[in-house]
Amino acid sequence: MRRASGFVLSAIRRSRTSFARRHGNFCTTPLPLPQMDHQSDSERYDFNPILRWNPEVERYFIHAYGADHFSRISAALTYPSRYSCIRVNSLKTTSDAVIEKLQGIIGETEVEGDQDEVKCGGKASAGSPLEESWKDGRITKCKIPGLDYVVFVKGSGPCAIDYGCASGAPPKEVIVSRKCAEAVLRGAQVYVPGVLACSAHVEKGDTVAVSVALEQRMADGGWATGITRGTVLQGLQTDPHYSERRGLYIGQGKAMLSRAGLFRVTEGIAVDMNNRVFKLPSFHDVLEGEIFLQNLPSIVAAHALDPKKGERILDMCAAPGGKTTAIANLMEDEGEVVAVDRSHNKVLDIQNLAAEMSLTCITTYKLDALKSISRANESIDSGVPQISNSVTPTEKQMSVHDGLCGDKNCVGNGNVFRDGKIDNSYVSQAHIRKNKRRMKNGPGKNHSVGGRVENSKGFSPGSFDRVLLDAPCSALGLRPRLFAGEDTIESLRNDATYQRKMFDQAVKLVRPGGVIVYSTCTLNPGENEALVRYALDTYKFLSLAPQHPRIGGPGLVGRYEFPDGYIEEWLKPGEEEYVQRFDPSAPLDTIGFFIAKFSVGSNSNV
Repeated sequence: MRRASGFVLSAIRRSRTSFARRHGNFCTTPLPLPQMDHQSDSERYDFNPILRWNPEVERYFIHAYGADHFSRISAALTYPSRYSCIRVNSLKTTSDAVIEKLQGIIGETEVEGDQDEVKCGGKASAGSPLEESWKDGRITKCKIPGLDYVVFVKGSGPCAIDYGCASGAPPKEVIVSRKCAEAVLRGAQVYVPGVLACSAHVEKGDTVAVSVALEQRMADGGWATGITRGTVLQGLQTDPHYSERRGLYIGQGKAMLSRAGLFRVTEGIAVDMNNRVFKLPSFHDVLEGEIFLQNLPSIVAAHALDPKKGERILDMCAAPGGKTTAIANLMEDEGEVVAVDRSHNKVLDIQNLAAEMSLTCITTYKLDALKSISRANESIDSGVPQISNSVTPTEKQMSVHDGLCGDKNCVGNGNVFRDGKIDNSYVSQAHIRKNKRRMKNGPGKNHSVGGRVENSKGFSPGSFDRVLLDAPCSALGLRPRLFAGEDTIESLRNDATYQRKMFDQAVKLVRPGGVIVYSTCTLNPGENEALVRYALDTYKFLSLAPQHPRIGGPGLVGRYEFPDGYIEEWLKPGEEEYVQRFDPSAPLDTIGFFIAKFSVGSNSNV
């Protein structure tokens, strides 16, 4: 059974009642807590998740936000935003043209909501800047000043679903992984790799209920689902996670494969989700090159940078390229946007997106953001980068001596082959084992899948007009999120330390009079307000700058003392209005996000 403290559960009950009233939920009374003893089977097939946190992390966030506010945030995180935000490629088309095309593709009435508010919530939140936009229909241009190149497509939810429990027999069911479920809540289908277990006798075409198995604490202290892929479900209390899955049903769909097929093939759609708890249209392969699906705060972050034509701008952690291409669009493709990432494949993703959107001012490099400043004993970037030769060999090339081989060079069976001859230089057994695993498992997400990228050894200090540091973070603002138990105070503090090192690099790269925009997709004040405090205290020539548009809320003022005595300082009074903090529980209905903008003064020769 999912558990949380009595205090937090009572707060969650209050927050869910508020959530339902604000968003037009079909529930008019507080949603029940996850107790099984007095609930009917029909109440089992519901979507009523509770986000579990590490107790120390929970105390930290309650100190930052207050208990009631944090309970509202936790409840909101388990739901997706109920609209899709689309950034229009203004160099190719217009918002009006995109709206007309989308109305023809997905239709004005495909997304259910206002016609049946008892079944499916769909009202706009009162007081939201989006409320004015919805007056023009379900597909509408953003009314926020300066963001007329943004289009909103309204969704709905949470929706009541009839799983056919009235007969007393349990429905046929498929259990999916948490990550699969979170994608489904955002509008994706259920794909084969996400399926963990399935009822017996499921055949192609059957209607199945889809539930999610969340991670549970294991005996070794780690977290895992504990479900062996391919497990047969009997619809009994002896099924895996039977109690824990109560209130974790995300919709209904048609099985695209039989039970045997689900666990025999390795790819493809497993369940066509035709009846979802949250109804959001899919934009897969829709108007490629003309639109980009992007969270509203991410668009605001690029806009806050205020890029100008002809400037040289750095996007330090650029993958997958959404903010990079947004910046290039705002510059009307005139100037240079340098986009870097340390992953070969992610750099390729940026290149592909830039090509898809016909943007030519974007230059991509493979570079670790922690090494962005060129070292004195190496050549300074002159705009002519080195070509990467570290392209992972294709499968056909990996054929010599059961090792990792190129055309003429390979490592295999303890020997290094160069130009077809054995090189007796030492190769560690660990290196050999790693290469064998790579051959067996295929390229990982950080291994090249082919294609060429350019390496950079770093850039000259003061060589950019503006820098965007959308830093890698704990991502605790992303939604929907169904599990947060793995994050600890130690991991959050480590993330903050990593971000400070990146910010140190960013400060050195901006010219005097330039701008730095720092952003994250986390709720953690240690990665947000504490970074701002560090920046202002360490670099006296930095100052917080106003942002436009300003649609987020203020930052957090104060401090937190950890059990080990370390004091984390946040913003001082008067500074909170210069940053933007996007709250998932606020009427704007976005992900959790943070943006700070710094002006770089004249004493920046560091």
